[in-house]
Amino acid sequence: MQTIPPSLLDLTTFLLARTGRTARARLAERLAEQQRRLWHLAVLAALHDFGPLVQRDLAERLAIDPSDLVKVLDDLARAGQVERTRSTADRRRIQVDLTAAGRTALTEQLTAARAVQEEVLAPLDAAERAALHGMLVRIDAAQSISASGR
Repeated sequence: MQTIPPSLLDLTTFLLARTGRTARARLAERLAEQQRRLWHLAVLAALHDFGPLVQRDLAERLAIDPSDLVKVLDDLARAGQVERTRSTADRRRIQVDLTAAGRTALTEQLTAARAVQEEVLAPLDAAERAALHGMLVRIDAAQSISASGR
């Protein structure tokens, strides 16, 4: 039986980290069933939400090392979920775009992510979930602002 020290249970940041680890592990497991990883989901979502992006801009938006992004894009290209082409504006740049198969894969992966979210947030009612989501969005936005100011 695992007992968490009460002094840690008093730390919201500890609880956020612990819950985040659990949610991430469950989501990674669910995505692995589709032979995908979290970065695959992130790339597909970014291309869906922002449209075609130059590879360097995609790496910056996702805060992923460009060499790691190449590996993710290789996986997605092999699966026919993204296309890489030379930018017409600058032939040295590679533009990445989502394919129809990529949109389908994104839908499947988001469905898996939402199922994990339902499991993790099951103890909360709808109003509590909405409040938690709103607070986390505010915290994340503040962290993004402070990180960009460094």
